Amino acid sequence: IVELIFAGIVPLLFLSLFGGCVGRPFYPLPSKMIHKDRQPLQHFRPYNIAHRGSNGELPEETAAAYMRAIEEGADFIEGDILASKDGVLICFHDVILDDTTDIAAHKKFANRKATYEVQGKNLTGWFIVDFTLEELKSLRVKQRYQFRDQRYNGMYSIITFEEFISIALDATRVVGIYPEMKNPVFINQHVKWAHGKKFEDKFVEILQKYGYKGSYLSKDWLKQPAFIQSFAPSSLIYTSNLTDLPKIFLIDEVTMPTQDTNQSYGEITSDSYLDFIKEYVVGIGPWKDTIVPVVDNYLMTPTDLVSRAHARNLQVHPYTYRNENQYLHFDFHQDPYAEYDYWVNQVKVDGLFTDFAGSVHQYQEWTSPYPSKNDTASSLLQKIALMISSNIKV
Repeated sequence: IVELIFAGIVPLLFLSLFGGCVGRPFYPLPSKMIHKDRQPLQHFRPYNIAHRGSNGELPEETAAAYMRAIEEGADFIEGDILASKDGVLICFHDVILDDTTDIAAHKKFANRKATYEVQGKNLTGWFIVDFTLEELKSLRVKQRYQFRDQRYNGMYSIITFEEFISIALDATRVVGIYPEMKNPVFINQHVKWAHGKKFEDKFVEILQKYGYKGSYLSKDWLKQPAFIQSFAPSSLIYTSNLTDLPKIFLIDEVTMPTQDTNQSYGEITSDSYLDFIKEYVVGIGPWKDTIVPVVDNYLMTPTDLVSRAHARNLQVHPYTYRNENQYLHFDFHQDPYAEYDYWVNQVKVDGLFTDFAGSVHQYQEWTSPYPSKNDTASSLLQKIALMISSNIKV
Protein backbone atom coordinates (compact mmCIF):
# COMPACT_ATOMS: atom_id res chain seq x y z
CA ILE A 1 0.00 0.00 0.00
CA VAL A 2 2.81 2.40 0.95
CA GLU A 3 4.48 1.77 -2.40
CA LEU A 4 1.27 2.51 -4.26
CA ILE A 5 0.74 5.75 -2.34
CA PHE A 6 4.35 6.81 -2.93
CA ALA A 7 4.06 5.96 -6.62
CA GLY A 8 1.05 8.21 -6.87
CA ILE A 9 2.49 11.14 -4.92
CA VAL A 10 5.86 11.44 -6.66
CA PRO A 11 4.50 11.97 -10.20
CA LEU A 12 1.93 14.42 -8.82
CA LEU A 13 4.66 16.39 -7.05
CA PHE A 14 6.80 16.40 -10.18
CA LEU A 15 3.92 17.64 -12.31
CA SER A 16 3.10 20.39 -9.82
CA LEU A 17 6.70 21.61 -9.92
CA PHE A 18 6.92 21.40 -13.70
CA GLY A 19 3.53 23.04 -14.10
CA GLY A 20 4.80 26.02 -12.17
CA CYS A 21 7.58 26.43 -14.67
CA VAL A 22 5.47 26.18 -17.79
CA GLY A 23 2.83 28.71 -16.91
CA ARG A 24 0.75 28.06 -13.84
CA PRO A 25 1.72 29.93 -10.64
CA PHE A 26 4.75 28.41 -8.97
CA TYR A 27 3.57 28.55 -5.37
CA PRO A 28 5.83 27.76 -2.41
CA LEU A 29 5.40 24.22 -1.18
CA PRO A 30 3.19 24.21 1.94
CA SER A 31 5.71 22.13 3.86
CA LYS A 32 9.37 22.30 2.99
CA MET A 33 11.24 19.19 1.96
CA ILE A 34 13.72 18.62 4.76
CA HIS A 35 17.10 17.51 3.45
CA LYS A 36 19.19 16.27 6.34
CA ASP A 37 22.97 16.49 6.17
CA ARG A 38 22.86 18.84 3.21
CA GLN A 39 26.20 19.86 1.75
CA PRO A 40 26.99 23.21 3.37
CA LEU A 41 27.65 26.45 1.53
CA GLN A 42 31.28 26.71 0.49
CA HIS A 43 33.12 29.86 1.56
CA PHE A 44 36.74 28.88 0.93
CA ARG A 45 36.68 30.27 -2.63
CA PRO A 46 34.87 33.19 -4.34
CA TYR A 47 31.11 32.83 -4.45
CA ASN A 48 29.40 31.73 -7.65
CA ILE A 49 26.40 34.10 -7.80
CA ALA A 50 23.80 33.14 -10.41
CA HIS A 51 22.78 36.53 -11.79
CA ARG A 52 18.99 36.38 -12.34
CA GLY A 53 19.40 32.60 -12.36
CA SER A 54 21.09 30.81 -15.24
CA ASN A 55 19.78 33.48 -17.59
CA GLY A 56 22.39 32.82 -20.24
CA GLU A 57 20.36 29.69 -20.99
CA LEU A 58 16.80 30.41 -19.83
CA PRO A 59 14.64 33.54 -19.48
CA GLU A 60 15.82 35.56 -16.49
CA GLU A 61 14.33 35.40 -13.01
CA THR A 62 12.07 32.45 -13.78
CA ALA A 63 11.71 29.31 -11.68
CA ALA A 64 13.40 27.35 -14.47
CA ALA A 65 16.42 29.71 -14.59
CA TYR A 66 16.91 29.45 -10.82
CA MET A 67 16.51 25.68 -10.77
CA ARG A 68 19.01 25.34 -13.60
CA ALA A 69 21.51 27.53 -11.74
CA ILE A 70 21.22 25.38 -8.63
CA GLU A 71 21.62 22.23 -10.71
CA GLU A 72 24.77 23.72 -12.25
CA GLY A 73 26.40 24.46 -8.90
CA ALA A 74 25.59 28.09 -8.01
CA ASP A 75 26.38 29.10 -4.43
CA PHE A 76 23.76 31.87 -4.49
CA ILE A 77 20.78 32.62 -6.69
CA GLU A 78 20.34 36.35 -7.30
CA GLY A 79 17.09 38.16 -7.93
CA ASP A 80 15.71 41.67 -8.30
CA ILE A 81 12.74 42.35 -6.05
CA LEU A 82 9.99 44.77 -7.07
CA ALA A 83 6.32 45.12 -6.04
CA SER A 84 3.00 44.71 -7.81
CA LYS A 85 0.14 47.20 -7.62
CA ASP A 86 -1.42 45.19 -4.78
CA GLY A 87 1.81 45.13 -2.80
CA VAL A 88 3.10 41.62 -3.52
CA LEU A 89 6.88 41.38 -3.85
CA ILE A 90 7.96 39.73 -7.08
CA CYS A 91 11.17 38.79 -8.91
CA PHE A 92 11.67 41.02 -11.92
CA HIS A 93 14.51 43.23 -13.10
CA ASP A 94 12.91 46.19 -14.91
CA VAL A 95 10.25 48.54 -13.58
CA ILE A 96 8.61 48.18 -17.00
CA LEU A 97 7.38 44.93 -18.51
CA ASP A 98 8.15 45.79 -22.14
CA ASP A 99 11.49 44.08 -22.74
CA THR A 100 11.14 40.66 -21.10
CA THR A 101 7.44 39.76 -21.21
CA ASP A 102 4.73 39.32 -23.83
CA ILE A 103 2.77 42.31 -22.47
CA ALA A 104 2.47 43.87 -25.95
CA ALA A 105 0.44 40.87 -27.11
CA HIS A 106 -2.20 41.37 -24.40
CA LYS A 107 -4.66 43.78 -26.00
CA LYS A 108 -6.62 44.20 -22.78
CA PHE A 109 -3.58 45.96 -21.29
CA ALA A 110 -2.97 48.30 -24.24
CA ASN A 111 -4.27 51.34 -22.36
CA ARG A 112 -2.06 50.71 -19.32
CA LYS A 113 1.03 52.37 -20.81
CA ALA A 114 2.23 55.27 -18.69
CA THR A 115 5.10 57.70 -18.30
CA TYR A 116 6.81 58.02 -14.92
CA GLU A 117 10.02 59.58 -13.72
CA VAL A 118 12.56 56.90 -12.84
CA GLN A 119 15.91 57.98 -11.41
CA GLY A 120 15.53 61.50 -12.75
CA LYS A 121 14.45 60.54 -16.28
CA ASN A 122 11.03 60.09 -17.89
CA LEU A 123 10.32 56.53 -18.93
CA THR A 124 7.32 55.25 -20.90
CA GLY A 125 6.05 51.71 -20.85
CA TRP A 126 3.89 49.16 -19.03
CA PHE A 127 4.96 49.63 -15.42
CA ILE A 128 4.95 46.72 -13.01
CA VAL A 129 3.41 48.89 -10.28
CA ASP A 130 0.25 49.32 -12.39
CA PHE A 131 -0.54 45.58 -12.45
CA THR A 132 -1.84 43.24 -9.75
CA LEU A 133 -0.14 39.94 -9.06
CA GLU A 134 -2.96 38.07 -10.82
CA GLU A 135 -2.45 40.20 -13.93
CA LEU A 136 1.32 39.76 -13.82
CA LYS A 137 0.91 36.00 -13.54
CA SER A 138 -1.04 36.03 -16.80
CA LEU A 139 2.05 37.28 -18.66
CA ARG A 140 4.84 35.10 -19.99
CA VAL A 141 8.54 35.87 -19.79
CA LYS A 142 10.94 35.95 -22.74
CA GLN A 143 14.71 36.05 -23.21
CA ARG A 144 16.13 39.58 -22.98
CA TYR A 145 18.86 39.17 -25.62
CA GLN A 146 18.17 38.12 -29.20
CA PHE A 147 21.52 36.35 -29.50
CA ARG A 148 20.53 33.91 -26.74
CA ASP A 149 18.30 30.85 -26.99
CA GLN A 150 14.71 31.89 -27.83
CA ARG A 151 13.13 28.43 -27.54
CA TYR A 152 11.84 29.03 -24.02
CA ASN A 153 10.02 32.28 -24.71
CA GLY A 154 6.43 32.15 -23.48
CA MET A 155 6.92 29.07 -21.31
CA TYR A 156 7.38 30.64 -17.89
CA SER A 157 5.56 33.07 -15.64
CA ILE A 158 6.79 35.80 -13.31
CA ILE A 159 7.45 34.44 -9.81
CA THR A 160 7.05 36.05 -6.40
CA PHE A 161 9.79 36.73 -3.86
CA GLU A 162 8.39 33.90 -1.73
CA GLU A 163 8.52 31.48 -4.65
CA PHE A 164 12.14 32.50 -5.26
CA ILE A 165 12.97 31.75 -1.62
CA SER A 166 11.14 28.43 -1.81
CA ILE A 167 13.32 27.31 -4.71
CA ALA A 168 16.48 27.90 -2.66
CA LEU A 169 15.12 26.24 0.47
CA ASP A 170 14.01 23.16 -1.47
CA ALA A 171 17.47 22.53 -2.89
CA THR A 172 19.19 19.32 -1.82
CA ARG A 173 22.25 21.31 -0.67
CA VAL A 174 22.54 24.66 1.06
CA VAL A 175 21.97 27.39 -1.55
CA GLY A 176 22.05 31.05 -0.59
CA ILE A 177 19.81 33.83 -1.85
CA TYR A 178 21.03 37.24 -2.97
CA PRO A 179 17.94 39.47 -3.39
CA GLU A 180 18.16 43.11 -4.44
CA MET A 181 15.84 45.82 -3.18
CA LYS A 182 15.26 47.15 -6.69
CA ASN A 183 14.41 50.81 -7.30
CA PRO A 184 13.19 51.37 -3.71
CA VAL A 185 12.57 55.10 -4.22
CA PHE A 186 10.28 54.43 -7.20
CA ILE A 187 8.47 51.55 -5.49
CA ASN A 188 7.80 53.55 -2.33
CA GLN A 189 6.38 56.37 -4.46
CA HIS A 190 3.88 54.16 -6.31
CA VAL A 191 3.03 51.25 -3.99
CA LYS A 192 1.52 51.77 -0.54
CA TRP A 193 1.19 49.28 2.30
CA ALA A 194 -0.94 49.37 5.45
CA HIS A 195 0.28 51.06 8.62
CA GLY A 196 2.76 53.20 6.70
CA LYS A 197 5.09 50.31 5.99
CA LYS A 198 7.72 50.74 3.30
CA PHE A 199 9.08 48.46 0.60
CA GLU A 200 12.10 47.75 2.78
CA ASP A 201 9.87 46.70 5.70
CA LYS A 202 7.95 44.20 3.56
CA PHE A 203 11.20 42.91 2.06
CA VAL A 204 12.69 42.11 5.47
CA GLU A 205 9.39 40.70 6.78
CA ILE A 206 9.41 38.04 4.08
CA LEU A 207 13.02 37.11 4.80
CA GLN A 208 12.19 36.76 8.49
CA LYS A 209 9.06 34.74 7.70
CA TYR A 210 11.24 32.12 6.03
CA GLY A 211 13.85 32.08 8.80
CA TYR A 212 16.61 34.19 7.28
CA LYS A 213 18.67 35.82 10.01
CA GLY A 214 22.16 36.17 11.38
CA SER A 215 25.32 38.09 10.66
CA TYR A 216 27.80 36.98 8.01
CA LEU A 217 29.18 33.46 8.65
CA SER A 218 27.18 33.06 11.87
CA LYS A 219 25.59 29.68 12.59
CA ASP A 220 22.15 30.99 11.59
CA TRP A 221 23.52 32.56 8.41
CA LEU A 222 25.35 29.43 7.29
CA LYS A 223 22.13 27.46 7.73
CA GLN A 224 20.23 29.82 5.40
CA PRO A 225 22.69 32.20 3.72
CA ALA A 226 21.49 35.51 2.32
CA PHE A 227 23.01 38.78 1.15
CA ILE A 228 20.78 41.86 0.84
CA GLN A 229 21.89 44.16 -1.97
CA SER A 230 20.89 47.59 -3.20
CA PHE A 231 22.13 50.54 -5.24
CA ALA A 232 20.41 52.81 -2.69
CA PRO A 233 22.60 53.39 0.38
CA SER A 234 19.72 54.85 2.42
CA SER A 235 17.77 51.58 1.95
CA LEU A 236 20.71 49.55 3.21
CA ILE A 237 21.09 51.82 6.23
CA TYR A 238 17.35 51.59 6.94
CA THR A 239 17.34 47.78 6.74
CA SER A 240 20.37 47.57 9.04
CA ASN A 241 17.93 48.50 11.83
CA LEU A 242 15.58 45.68 10.80
CA THR A 243 17.94 42.72 10.30
CA ASP A 244 21.54 41.74 10.89
CA LEU A 245 21.76 39.86 7.59
CA PRO A 246 24.84 40.97 5.60
CA LYS A 247 24.34 43.73 3.06
CA ILE A 248 26.12 44.59 -0.19
CA PHE A 249 26.27 48.13 -1.60
CA LEU A 250 26.01 48.01 -5.39
CA ILE A 251 28.04 50.48 -7.44
CA ASP A 252 27.11 51.48 -10.96
CA GLU A 253 29.03 52.84 -13.94
CA VAL A 254 31.13 55.98 -13.40
CA THR A 255 28.62 58.47 -14.75
CA MET A 256 25.63 57.01 -12.88
CA PRO A 257 24.62 58.61 -9.56
CA THR A 258 23.18 56.67 -6.63
CA GLN A 259 19.41 56.21 -6.77
CA ASP A 260 18.57 58.08 -3.61
CA THR A 261 21.41 60.32 -2.44
CA ASN A 262 22.53 61.49 -5.91
CA GLN A 263 26.18 60.87 -5.12
CA SER A 264 28.72 60.32 -7.86
CA TYR A 265 30.83 57.20 -8.34
CA GLY A 266 33.89 59.16 -7.17
CA GLU A 267 32.19 60.07 -3.91
CA ILE A 268 30.87 56.61 -3.08
CA THR A 269 34.23 54.91 -3.67
CA SER A 270 36.30 57.46 -1.75
CA ASP A 271 38.10 56.36 1.40
CA SER A 272 35.86 58.51 3.55
CA TYR A 273 32.66 57.01 2.12
CA LEU A 274 33.97 53.45 2.37
CA ASP A 275 34.79 54.19 6.01
CA PHE A 276 31.20 55.36 6.47
CA ILE A 277 29.38 52.58 4.61
CA LYS A 278 31.42 49.74 6.16
CA GLU A 279 29.41 50.24 9.35
CA TYR A 280 26.30 49.07 7.48
CA VAL A 281 27.53 46.65 4.80
CA VAL A 282 29.91 43.71 4.52
CA GLY A 283 30.87 44.42 0.94
CA ILE A 284 30.44 46.23 -2.34
CA GLY A 285 29.15 45.02 -5.70
CA PRO A 286 30.73 47.19 -8.41
CA TRP A 287 30.27 46.99 -12.13
CA LYS A 288 33.51 45.26 -13.15
CA ASP A 289 34.61 48.03 -15.52
CA THR A 290 34.75 50.41 -12.57
CA ILE A 291 37.41 48.17 -11.03
CA VAL A 292 39.39 47.62 -14.21
CA PRO A 293 38.77 50.39 -16.78
CA VAL A 294 38.36 49.37 -20.41
CA VAL A 295 39.46 51.26 -23.53
CA ASP A 296 38.67 49.94 -27.02
CA ASN A 297 37.69 46.63 -25.41
CA TYR A 298 41.12 46.19 -23.81
CA LEU A 299 41.71 46.16 -20.07
CA MET A 300 43.62 49.05 -18.55
CA THR A 301 45.52 49.14 -15.27
CA PRO A 302 43.21 48.09 -12.40
CA THR A 303 42.20 50.72 -9.88
CA ASP A 304 42.94 50.27 -6.20
CA LEU A 305 39.26 49.82 -5.30
CA VAL A 306 39.57 46.14 -4.38
CA SER A 307 42.63 46.65 -2.17
CA ARG A 308 41.00 49.63 -0.43
CA ALA A 309 37.82 47.65 0.15
CA HIS A 310 39.76 44.66 1.48
CA ALA A 311 41.71 46.96 3.80
CA ARG A 312 38.35 47.79 5.40
CA ASN A 313 37.34 44.12 5.56
CA LEU A 314 34.78 44.65 2.80
CA GLN A 315 34.10 41.91 0.27
CA VAL A 316 34.01 42.71 -3.46
CA HIS A 317 31.45 40.96 -5.70
CA PRO A 318 31.63 42.49 -9.22
CA TYR A 319 29.03 42.09 -11.96
CA THR A 320 28.37 40.75 -14.61
CA TYR A 321 30.35 37.87 -16.14
CA ARG A 322 28.99 36.62 -19.45
CA ASN A 323 30.36 33.98 -21.82
CA GLU A 324 29.45 35.56 -25.15
CA ASN A 325 32.18 37.11 -27.29
CA GLN A 326 30.52 40.54 -27.29
CA TYR A 327 31.03 40.69 -23.52
CA LEU A 328 34.56 39.28 -23.35
CA HIS A 329 37.38 41.80 -23.58
CA PHE A 330 40.02 41.11 -26.22
CA ASP A 331 42.55 40.26 -23.49
CA PHE A 332 40.72 36.98 -22.84
CA HIS A 333 40.75 35.73 -26.46
CA GLN A 334 37.12 34.55 -26.39
CA ASP A 335 37.80 32.38 -23.33
CA PRO A 336 35.48 33.02 -20.34
CA TYR A 337 37.64 30.78 -18.14
CA ALA A 338 40.60 33.10 -18.73
CA GLU A 339 38.40 35.96 -17.55
CA TYR A 340 37.41 34.13 -14.34
CA ASP A 341 41.06 33.30 -13.70
CA TYR A 342 42.10 36.94 -14.10
CA TRP A 343 39.47 38.23 -11.70
CA VAL A 344 39.96 35.53 -9.08
CA ASN A 345 43.76 35.30 -9.05
CA GLN A 346 44.91 38.76 -10.11
CA VAL A 347 42.16 41.14 -9.05
CA LYS A 348 41.28 38.83 -6.11
CA VAL A 349 37.54 39.34 -5.91
CA ASP A 350 35.36 37.51 -3.38
CA GLY A 351 32.43 36.62 -5.63
CA LEU A 352 31.28 36.82 -9.24
CA PHE A 353 27.82 37.68 -10.57
CA THR A 354 27.46 35.49 -13.64
CA ASP A 355 24.84 34.70 -16.29
CA PHE A 356 26.47 31.27 -16.68
CA ALA A 357 26.66 29.63 -13.26
CA GLY A 358 27.64 26.30 -14.79
CA SER A 359 30.78 27.76 -16.35
CA VAL A 360 31.90 29.44 -13.13
CA HIS A 361 31.30 26.18 -11.26
CA GLN A 362 33.38 24.26 -13.78
CA TYR A 363 36.19 26.77 -13.30
CA GLN A 364 35.92 26.46 -9.52
CA GLU A 365 36.07 22.68 -9.63
CA TRP A 366 39.06 22.70 -11.96
CA THR A 367 41.08 25.21 -9.97
CA SER A 368 39.91 24.87 -6.34
CA PRO A 369 37.66 21.83 -5.98
CA TYR A 370 35.48 21.29 -2.96
CA PRO A 371 37.59 19.11 -0.63
CA SER A 372 36.15 15.81 0.55
CA LYS A 373 36.84 14.50 4.05
CA ASN A 374 39.28 11.98 2.60
CA ASP A 375 41.02 14.70 0.58
CA THR A 376 41.42 16.81 3.71
CA ALA A 377 42.92 13.94 5.70
CA SER A 378 45.21 12.96 2.84
CA SER A 379 46.34 16.56 2.38
CA LEU A 380 47.14 16.84 6.08
CA LEU A 381 49.21 13.65 6.02
CA GLN A 382 51.11 14.92 2.97
CA LYS A 383 51.91 18.18 4.77
CA ILE A 384 53.16 16.29 7.83
CA ALA A 385 55.30 14.04 5.64
CA LEU A 386 56.82 17.07 3.90
CA MET A 387 57.57 18.74 7.23
CA ILE A 388 59.30 15.59 8.51
CA SER A 389 61.27 15.05 5.31
CA SER A 390 62.43 18.68 5.23
CA ASN A 391 64.00 18.24 8.68
CA ILE A 392 65.90 15.03 7.82
CA LYS A 393 69.54 15.71 7.04
CA VAL A 394 71.18 13.49 4.50
